[in-house]
Amino acid sequence: MKFRFIFLFLALVFTACSGIFTTPFTPTLLPPHEPTITPTKSTPSIWISPAVPSELKTGMSGLEKFIISSSRETANYFLEPSSIVNADSSWIYALVGPFPTITDGVSLADIESVWNGENESIFPEKPILMTQETRDVFESLWGKASDTAVKVIEQESLLEISWQKRSWALVPFEHIQPGLKVLEVDGKSPLRSDFNLETYPLKANFSLISNPNNLHSQSALQKGLSIPATNFNSGLMTSVMMTGTTALVRSTAERMETKGISYPGEKIGFILRDADFTHISNEVSFTPDCPTPDPWFINLRFCSNPEYIRLLVEMDVDIVELTGNHLMDYNPDGFINSFNLYKEYDIKTFGGGENLQDAREPLIIEHNGNRIAFIGCNPVGQPFVWATEDSPGAASCDFEEFHAKIKELKAEGVLVIATLQDQENYESMPVPDVKMHLDALSEAGADIVSGSQAHFPQGFAFSQNGLIHYGLGNLFFDQMDYPVVGTRREFYDKHFFYDGKYISTLVFTGMLEDYAQPRTMTAEERSQFLSDIFSASGW
Repeated sequence: MKFRFIFLFLALVFTACSGIFTTPFTPTLLPPHEPTITPTKSTPSIWISPAVPSELKTGMSGLEKFIISSSRETANYFLEPSSIVNADSSWIYALVGPFPTITDGVSLADIESVWNGENESIFPEKPILMTQETRDVFESLWGKASDTAVKVIEQESLLEISWQKRSWALVPFEHIQPGLKVLEVDGKSPLRSDFNLETYPLKANFSLISNPNNLHSQSALQKGLSIPATNFNSGLMTSVMMTGTTALVRSTAERMETKGISYPGEKIGFILRDADFTHISNEVSFTPDCPTPDPWFINLRFCSNPEYIRLLVEMDVDIVELTGNHLMDYNPDGFINSFNLYKEYDIKTFGGGENLQDAREPLIIEHNGNRIAFIGCNPVGQPFVWATEDSPGAASCDFEEFHAKIKELKAEGVLVIATLQDQENYESMPVPDVKMHLDALSEAGADIVSGSQAHFPQGFAFSQNGLIHYGLGNLFFDQMDYPVVGTRREFYDKHFFYDGKYISTLVFTGMLEDYAQPRTMTAEERSQFLSDIFSASGW
């Protein structure tokens, strides 16, 4: 009992003392360590490089969830040019020049040498035109441009300055436009059917990157930000090849009989087959009782052996224009037989039909989201070639109705290719009345106007609505520099439509051999031919 009392007394004393006396406290020091950061739920920030194209930025979704930072260092995420192979976005660019540019392509090494201030003689005029945005992109790829290599301009003035200065330009694919020729680089172009995004040289990659000091554990993609994968989608592109006069008669037909029905197309077939849709204007009907072809046949009453349609099939011809002056040379039965043959081989027709209403009806095709109308007529006759209310033939021209139909189609969002089988002349430009007729089709809104009457290749023009080619010359016809020198030269125009717009045309050139077989021109022939026609066009 005594010991319990003493223990209780001592406990009370020590407890009381702890409230009266203070003893200094020395903390135990722990080893130094990195601070632990707890991820914040505050709005993340993103810095977008000035080199990012405007269309890429406007195509982003989910950006409203981010604060746009003016400082790369303090942003949580970056969107900028990248050398990463599997980048988030690949933006396609094109080297372009004014439409009457003779050169068809250059090498990437040539462009880079000009960029660095070397070997400037390869470009027609200095400097290369581009926006500041595009300059920023390629300086991130190739380093700083030489002071003489680049001229920065606004996108809105690029077409005008390119034509004025005859200068080339570097543009994003979405800024390719009529009036600009797309040049190949190392043999590659976004307009080629074999285009390969992975190997194309004028490409810039962009990536969404997290700042290493990012407080956010998720990537920008995980946080709901997405960017366009590219500015080019082949699934939105349609190419149409327009060609000139075809008449499988006289010497051309004789060569087909002796050298094979495929003979005329053997050297240019690869050009014709490469388009999504290939057009010809076949002026002559396939007639079952057509006489054996005679190269010296003087009479202009023409027909073709029905077997010759195999040539069109082998050339992958999709569309035949029926505005020609010789379609009714034998009798209406020949026209109807041809009409049925085209249907049998699933070849579409326009500009002619089983009656006048049918003949004037436009052909509308739909491909990759592009709706394209083909519409044509013949204003010169002879009257017997024209369709009537109850007989077949070519569509005669009611220009008031024709123009109204073009405007109606355009109002419906349809792209329009308009053709005429008008008065012939053997010069580089059409006679004034024909020019007036073709210009009026463009003024009515046609995207492409193509003169089908010309056996002699003729010049070009642009309107605010699109391209006018006054005459392409022959495709398959036996005029070997007859009746004048120059009828051997031929145009094949490949028009490109993208996402509901006409964007560009590439011009191919051929030279007729052996009265029947066109071939591609040599570089010297092509340069002279284009120079002659561009000069005649006032360019």
